[in-house]
Amino acid sequence: MITAQVVIIGGGAMGTSLLYHLVKAGWTDVVLVEKNDLTHGSTWHAAGLCTHFAHNPTIQELRATSVRLYRDILPEETGHSCGFHRSGAMRITRNPDRMDEFAHVAGLSEFTGYPLEVLTPERIAELHPLTELDGLLGGIYEPDDGHVDPTLATNAMAQVAVRGGGTIKRYNPVNAIRREGNDWIVETAKETYCTTHIVNAAGTWGWEIGHMMGLNIPSVPVLHQYLVTDTVPEVADRIAAGQPELPMIRDPEESWYIRQERDGLILGPYEKDAQVWSVDGVPPEFGADLMPPDLDRVEHIVEAAMNRVPAVGNGGVKSVINGPITFTPDANPLIGPAHGLENAWLLTGSSMGVMEGGGSGWFLAHWMTHGAPPMDALAVDSRRFGKWADRDYRVEKAIECFGLQFGVHYPHEERPAGRGLRLSPLHDLMIERGAVMGAAYGWERPNWFADTPDAVADETFRRANWFAPVARECKVVTETAALADLSVFAKFEVTGPDARAFVESLGANRAPKIGRVGLTHVLTPAGGVSSEFTVAMLSDEHAYLTSAAAAEERDWDLLQAHAAGYDVQLHNTCEELAVIGLMGPKSREILQSLCDDALGLWLSAQQITVAGIPVRALRVSYVGELGWELHVAREHAAELFLALEATGKPRGAGLYGAYAANAMRLEKGYRGWGSDLTTERTPDESGVGFLVRPEGRSFTGCDALLARPNPEAWDMVLLDVEPGEVDPFYAHPVYQGDCVVGVVTSGAYGHRTGKVLALAYLRDATARDNLNIEILGKRRAAEILSAPPFDPQNERLKS
Repeated sequence: MITAQVVIIGGGAMGTSLLYHLVKAGWTDVVLVEKNDLTHGSTWHAAGLCTHFAHNPTIQELRATSVRLYRDILPEETGHSCGFHRSGAMRITRNPDRMDEFAHVAGLSEFTGYPLEVLTPERIAELHPLTELDGLLGGIYEPDDGHVDPTLATNAMAQVAVRGGGTIKRYNPVNAIRREGNDWIVETAKETYCTTHIVNAAGTWGWEIGHMMGLNIPSVPVLHQYLVTDTVPEVADRIAAGQPELPMIRDPEESWYIRQERDGLILGPYEKDAQVWSVDGVPPEFGADLMPPDLDRVEHIVEAAMNRVPAVGNGGVKSVINGPITFTPDANPLIGPAHGLENAWLLTGSSMGVMEGGGSGWFLAHWMTHGAPPMDALAVDSRRFGKWADRDYRVEKAIECFGLQFGVHYPHEERPAGRGLRLSPLHDLMIERGAVMGAAYGWERPNWFADTPDAVADETFRRANWFAPVARECKVVTETAALADLSVFAKFEVTGPDARAFVESLGANRAPKIGRVGLTHVLTPAGGVSSEFTVAMLSDEHAYLTSAAAAEERDWDLLQAHAAGYDVQLHNTCEELAVIGLMGPKSREILQSLCDDALGLWLSAQQITVAGIPVRALRVSYVGELGWELHVAREHAAELFLALEATGKPRGAGLYGAYAANAMRLEKGYRGWGSDLTTERTPDESGVGFLVRPEGRSFTGCDALLARPNPEAWDMVLLDVEPGEVDPFYAHPVYQGDCVVGVVTSGAYGHRTGKVLALAYLRDATARDNLNIEILGKRRAAEILSAPPFDPQNERLKS
């Protein structure tokens, strides 16, 4: 048996990149095993497109890191080119919403330092003269984009990694994986490995390797075709004239891309009715293989591309590549710890394996060697899907994502596939009352309440049809009271003799007293905010923790890891308990009319009986009003809701959803985990430093937090933004004069205050005046608020 520190399974761009970056980080006892040869599966037949276009800064950095690696670093290290062509790229559109999306991405890129150019039709003609302009409104240009030879890039990473001490074993398929004590045992065709860490980077075979590990990997192979033309006279003429390579061009509305390939072109279509392949296991003999062409499926897209770029039709088809690429339910890769397994990692599921491979290996290598990711991981965290992501879900979502590969990403988009998997016991009651539902970690939850049956939200970057209903929801919360279904919370019980000690050492804040509620932030080793828990100490031996729905698996892993050495028992009660929010100035009157118990003060936690039903009542409010979260057994939730509703209606009570809650929490300046609170920033930088109490305590990240240099380098501020036709949402750059000094993390219109509000990080904490936010290409004045605009003294909250 061979021992190793890490065994990586899969030799595509992503797995090889991880090997390369681990070796660079000093982890040289690393073995990569590959069932065939490097790049077999998806990498070898990829078109090699590389881009900086992304809606998320982490995804953008994965792609930008890949470009730097392929273009600059690897050629310098190996002395050989990776075949990177810095052709630039553009996206064109005839859709006004798409122009809004382009403006948004260009704004984000101003902050991240990868500036993109929003194009007029005339500029499109300058950059790509083979394009017909009929009907085009404009586009966006990515000057540093290009394309790479996937095989050259992968083998270059392999060469440097092996030279640095890493090991690659080709034609060595994995036959079995098991856990023995603290080690992983990986049985391959040639040898057996005993390793501390195991990484599933199997790509096309990711589901099978996951199955061996005891995981359900939510990825599906989907067949993607692209056409390679013979010589195109117009392209050949440009080459003969010494003109630069044509930029890659994408038409998201027609769902195709085109790039130059020598004196010809490559055309890649994405059909709406994607063809999934080998969902339950790839044939063992599959390697560097392709499927027969199936051009009938994409004929209409090819025709549309030829109409836009007529030169495509002048070359004839030389070959058709039809091979599998993997899609996750949101088309982002799976990167990070494998849920419930110690020292097991995922680096798989990327539909853009070459484009994101170089950066993905860097990202996971940092996570493995530093104990935390280098950037916010929420968009790629391998635990963002739970066991509810079953076979039907992953197939439905893969087909949807493939068909919407070029779909507009609206700020509040709710895609329809794979819905209805996790329903709260109040779901039907919410639907009956006009709830328009959204999805949160598989759960259905009310976003807002409509006046008409079967209402759906407008897809727009501007104020949607829910603006007025949300205003009414905020009004009823403020003037009387309103109920909300908050059951999507992640919920955990901690019991046992060491429950208080467990909570005391969990995060940056102390454990609250018995019968009280507190907030604690679990930190990364570097002092960034990893998790946020609301903690209710029911006794010294019983703590109740809640967190964001999307954090369920990652927080469960965190709690399980933290429990080592403590005499406690952990229980996940996400499915067992429902939560009803009762918020507003009349909430006490409504609750007391159904309850004989004396109701507690602000931040109290107590067991009471409401309408004859046992209820765990937490007096906390995310909307800044007097109110309670009522945690109740699932089987009694509907009865409790109906009793509260019947008592509240004569007093004018109503309902509110997630959109109203977001608007109201911003009026209080409350931070949101996953948007405003991330691993990249410390509690001090995030504006929650008052909840850090390190005196006489030890917790993860404490030393780094106290020693972190220049703690004022970043500063989160609440901004009052000049009104306009578009309300802020996220990823807008903040300017001081012409200098980008920050970025918006969340925003909304505050209906109680009449203010347009945004939370933003300033990377220059001295930038306090002359601020502007650029929203969809237009600058809007912004002023830092010294206090929340709604109830700054918390008089309503504590009443």
